[in-house]
Amino acid sequence: MNQPEYHYYEPRQGHGLAHDPLNSIIAPRPIGWIASVNPQGQRNLAPYSFFNCFNYHPPIIGFCSVGWKDSVANINATGEFVWNLATRPLAQAMNESSASLAAGEDEFGFSGLTPVRGTRVAAHRVAESPVNFECRLSQIIRLLDAEGMQLESWLVLGEVVAVHIDKALIDEHGVYQTTAAQPILRGGGPSAYYGISEQQRFDLIRPDDRK
Repeated sequence: MNQPEYHYYEPRQGHGLAHDPLNSIIAPRPIGWIASVNPQGQRNLAPYSFFNCFNYHPPIIGFCSVGWKDSVANINATGEFVWNLATRPLAQAMNESSASLAAGEDEFGFSGLTPVRGTRVAAHRVAESPVNFECRLSQIIRLLDAEGMQLESWLVLGEVVAVHIDKALIDEHGVYQTTAAQPILRGGGPSAYYGISEQQRFDLIRPDDRK
């Protein structure tokens, strides 16, 4: 068997490619479409590509912000946020919500989205999104490099305290249908996104679950 030829690099010395491959390799990634409010009640909505779920019980989700942005500042001040599922029909609106707006402008209005105040939190959910997680802040962690130096990046973790799911996405057996929601996922480079389909599904049984 022929061994592949590897492109090798050390990130601190540069990658030597046309575009940093990290975001293309760790991909596709779920999108953290995060809604928050500041202490004065001003809304903010922004997508984050560094996002995932980290715990089952209680459910903990989190996103990482490169820079102390409005979302982090708002969540730090209020202790609350809402995650909204980004879907193919909402892709353009999600992208619009990433715009750098002037202070006081509302990303909901700019993106043509409807804010609905949360049931358990003051932050607003995106009414058009089929799934929303209302969250309370559990931790904000400033990231460190391998030498212990502080980075300008913050990991925000929150406990999901309320969930809204469009009932059309739950089948007659009570099972959530992942592909029916048409979730979109972030790829690499400045513009790549991906969808998923039932045709691409395959199933594996864990060794400990085999009978």
